[in-house]
Amino acid sequence: MKAYLDALVNYAADCGLIEDEDKVYAFNRLLELMELDSAGGEGTVSAPLNEILNALCDDACRRGILDDNIIARDLFDTRLMGALTPFPHEVRRKFSELYSQSPECATDWYYQFSQNTNYIRRDRIKKDRKWTYDCEYGSIDITINLSKPEKDPRAIAAARNAPQTDYPQCQLCCENEGYAGRMNHPARQNHRLIPVTIAGAQWYLQYSPYVYYNEHCIVLNRQHTPMKIDRACFCKLFDFVRQFPHYFVGSNADLPIVGGSILSHDHFQGGRYEFAMAKAAVERPLAFEGFKDVRAGIVRWPMSVIRLLCPDSERIIDLADKLLCAWRAYSDPAVSIYAETDGVPHNTITPIARKRGENFELDLVLRNNLTTKEHPLGLFHPHAKLHHIKKENIGLIEVMGLAVLPSRLKTELVQLRQAILDRADIRADEALAKHADWVDELREKYTFTPENTEEILCREVGAVFRQVLEDAGVFKRDEQGQAAFLRFIETVNKN
Repeated sequence: MKAYLDALVNYAADCGLIEDEDKVYAFNRLLELMELDSAGGEGTVSAPLNEILNALCDDACRRGILDDNIIARDLFDTRLMGALTPFPHEVRRKFSELYSQSPECATDWYYQFSQNTNYIRRDRIKKDRKWTYDCEYGSIDITINLSKPEKDPRAIAAARNAPQTDYPQCQLCCENEGYAGRMNHPARQNHRLIPVTIAGAQWYLQYSPYVYYNEHCIVLNRQHTPMKIDRACFCKLFDFVRQFPHYFVGSNADLPIVGGSILSHDHFQGGRYEFAMAKAAVERPLAFEGFKDVRAGIVRWPMSVIRLLCPDSERIIDLADKLLCAWRAYSDPAVSIYAETDGVPHNTITPIARKRGENFELDLVLRNNLTTKEHPLGLFHPHAKLHHIKKENIGLIEVMGLAVLPSRLKTELVQLRQAILDRADIRADEALAKHADWVDELREKYTFTPENTEEILCREVGAVFRQVLEDAGVFKRDEQGQAAFLRFIETVNKN
C-alpha cells in the first residue's frame, strides 16, 4: 500500500493542499486512518485520484476494517481526504486574500480547491449524461444525474439501522464542516465553508458536491431557519450579487411541491452559468404605476416569469415586493388559480437575481402548489403522463431550464433503444412498461433505424421536459392563459 499512500500524499502536495514539508506527517496520518503500523513495498503509482482512493478502500475492505458498500467507502475515502485538507481558517484566509484582488479570483480558486479535496467528485460528475434540446424557448439543458451514488441493498440496510441523531440538523447546516458522517449522513471532513455577510447576518458560501452546472454554489444561512420568500429575501439576493457580480443567485420557492428538497434551512443557489431562461427575451413589456424607471416585462418562457431591470436594486426590490404581495393574495378561478384553500396558502414566487452590466435584474417566477383530485401531486406540476421521465418537484434549477432527470433513465434509454429496434413488447418489460404509451406515440411519428433511434429518444426526452415546464406554468401559453396573466398585472396596478 505504500505506493498508493505515497501517491495520495504527492497528489495533495501537487494540488497545494499540503506543503512538501508536510509529507511525512501526512503519510503518517494516512497510516493511522488505514489502521497500519507501517507500509512496506516499493515502487510508485501514477493514477487519477479516484483510482488511488479506490485502491486504498479495497485494501481496507480486504483487511476487514471497512464494509464493502458505496456509502461506507465514501465515508472512508472522505476521511482520508479530510486528513489532507487545510483547516478552515487557512482556507478562509486564502479566499480573503484572493477576494481583495477580485471576486472572480477568489471563486476560481475556491471552486478548484473544492474539486481538489474530492468534496466535488470529478470522476462522478464526468459520468453525468448531458445534452441540449432546442425549442421555441431556446436551448434547454437536459441532464441525467449520476453524481449521487446509488445505494445498494447493503447500504440501504445499514442506513436504516444507523442510530438517529439531530446533529447536524440538516445537510446544509454549517456544522457539517469537518463532520465525519454516518451511514445516513454524508461525511464532510474535506468540506470548507466561506463566511459571507448577507444583509448584516452571517451566511456561508459553498459549492454543491453534485455540480449540476458550472460553479454551482449554495449560499446558506448560519441559522437553521426555514426558507421564506419576502422582501428581505430579495434584499439578500441583491446583496450577494453585489459581492459576487459574476454569479447569478436564486431561491427555491418556500412552499411544498413547488419548493426545493430542503425547505427547513434558508439557502440560495447560484453560480457562473447562463440558463436558457436568462437568455430568453421579454416578449411583452409591462408598465407599473410609480415605477417608470424599472423596465419590466413578461419573459418568453414556458413558465410565468416577470422580469425587472434597473440600475437601482432598491427600486426593483420595491416593485418585486409589491408583485409578491399581490400574487400571494391573488385568485382567478377561470384558470384554476386559488390563493388558498381551507386556509392553506398556495401562491409563492421563485426569484432569480443577476447583474447585467450596470443594471440589476430580477426574474420572478409565479408558482402555485394547488393539488386536485385529478392531479394529486400538483396541478402546476408535471402531469402523470410525464412521470415516466420526470415526476419530482420543479425547483429553481429546472425552472431556469435545466432538467435534472433521475439516474434510472441512463439504463432505461439504452434498453428502450434496443427494444424499439427489436420491435419488442415494451409493456411486457417491467422496467420499461412505464414508457410504453410514449413509445407508441413515437412509433407513429418516426421511422426508427439503428442510426437515429438514440438521437430521437434524446430529442423527445427534451420535448417531455418542455411540457413539464409548461405544466408548471400558472398562466398557460395559450390565449386564455396570457389574458389571465394580464388580468393579474392589472390588479397590481390598481393597488
